[in-house]
Amino acid sequence: MLRLPNLNPKVLNKIYITMDTSFLTLFISIRILDVIDILLVALLFYQIYMLIRGTVAINIFVGIFLLYIFWLVVRALNMELLSGILGQIIGVGVIALIIVFQQEIRRFLLLIGSRYLAKKTFSLERLLFLKNEKFDSEVNIEAIIRACRNMAEGKVGAIIVITVKSNLQLYAETGDIINADTSSRLIESIFFKNSPMHDGAMIIKDSSIYAVRCILPLTEKTDLPASYGLRHRAAIGISDITDALVIIISEETGKMSFIKKGEITEGITSHKLRELLEENLINE
Repeated sequence: MLRLPNLNPKVLNKIYITMDTSFLTLFISIRILDVIDILLVALLFYQIYMLIRGTVAINIFVGIFLLYIFWLVVRALNMELLSGILGQIIGVGVIALIIVFQQEIRRFLLLIGSRYLAKKTFSLERLLFLKNEKFDSEVNIEAIIRACRNMAEGKVGAIIVITVKSNLQLYAETGDIINADTSSRLIESIFFKNSPMHDGAMIIKDSSIYAVRCILPLTEKTDLPASYGLRHRAAIGISDITDALVIIISEETGKMSFIKKGEITEGITSHKLRELLEENLINE
């Protein structure tokens, strides 16, 4: 059995002081910028997760993340051959990531533009001291609710997209731009079954019916109920990448649904629809 030599208490105190100094040096070396760096990376990964959750892309992302962690472990163990091979794969993998995640990258950039830069604090109108035109909520909400109630009673399918801050010009150009005053009769006539403009989505912007027959992007979520058709998937898709509010009326059941930020509220009444619209338009 090995025995440690008896050390002088002064020597032991020097060892303890050296260990404490090393610990304090390690602790003090963590700067404020390092903490900010960690928080920003955590926020970035959280936003990426929120964008790809429920889609097939999340499995690819988890696989790439595990491969990267494995590469870090191999490099820390000084396994040069395997580390070099994995390093080359990861280096070329950046291009592959852009190709595989092109839709998610596009959604992420749209998310930054619509939910961060378009906020009132950072808006261009505020910086240039321009007057920000508000949504004429009192007239539009009443017309929208009346039309939705009548279409729900008659089981007329409809999808109405209401802009908040995001500019939906890209999707409006896929349909017919009419730029007409919002009225319940016009909304009902557009979504009438025999109307040539009933197919597609209606975009309401700046207190007017801006465009009809618009094509919306379908959501890539895979955990949706089988009862959701293209109308529901398109509504969820546009709300995933913008801050727009979407109202859906099912042609089969006549039920009204409200969608915001990818979250759907089904089977709402006209009173509930009024509360949701006032909450998201008047209080903005």
